[in-house]
Amino acid sequence: MGSSAAAAARRAIRFARFDLGRVTLTRRAIRVAGFDVRRLSRTRRNSDFPWDDFDSEWYRAHNYLRLRDDDAEIMRRVATFLSGHAASLPAAPRGLDIGSGANLYPAMAMLPFCADIDLWDFSASNVRWLQAQRDYYDTHWDVFWNAYRKFAAYRDVTNPRESLGRKSHVALRSIFDLPRANWDMGTMFFVAESLTQDPKEFWGAVRRFGRALRPGAPFAAAFMAHSVGYTVGGTFFPAVAVGPAEVEDCLSLVAEQLTIDMVETETPLRRGYGGMILATGVARALS
Repeated sequence: MGSSAAAAARRAIRFARFDLGRVTLTRRAIRVAGFDVRRLSRTRRNSDFPWDDFDSEWYRAHNYLRLRDDDAEIMRRVATFLSGHAASLPAAPRGLDIGSGANLYPAMAMLPFCADIDLWDFSASNVRWLQAQRDYYDTHWDVFWNAYRKFAAYRDVTNPRESLGRKSHVALRSIFDLPRANWDMGTMFFVAESLTQDPKEFWGAVRRFGRALRPGAPFAAAFMAHSVGYTVGGTFFPAVAVGPAEVEDCLSLVAEQLTIDMVETETPLRRGYGGMILATGVARALS
């Protein structure tokens, strides 16, 4: 099979909407296209993917160059929720945004309430991106901050760039290495369901996040509903297809006072998912 046929095979796989049961290419065509048939047919875990090569700039440009209606609704609900729990926070609270990626609005959500915010990510390229942004984040993020300024606590932050640079601490860390009961507030946006194809790893990631928070710590977590995977700069990354019921089942083990809602849009970000899920609650005391 020539180079043009191989390119066609690659295109066919790329646009198969990542449902491997629908791929009708012959095994020979897939091999010529450069794929390992055994890897395509098995459940792939977090360690099977090239996270250090994650194209942070592509992801940021595709997802966050403008403020989408679904993100704006998530931000509104998160700001309302966190503002309502501000009075219960301890002195000098520490926040965690796990799996920050190329998205600053979860960390921004915690700026008025936390003395320090840890931004952990498992991808070396994302960590480099975060380190550059914490020094002086790009101007298009001003629109996101202005959306938060509808709430009084955020208007008290007179210089969000300076505040983020001073409070945030970027580190190359895995969600599976989170210590227990170490943070007073937390966010986890589009992480646990988007790091593996293995449901057990999804459950493990959610549990690690919940247990990393001190009892009573408020948190917000967002999930891509029923995602079948996604491409970033032409590279495929995994997902576990979850709905509100699965999210509630996982979080109920480590959290209470849960509210779980679907956030819909008429202009989907991409193919292969069914909206966004937002969960808020407080960490449960664990034995």
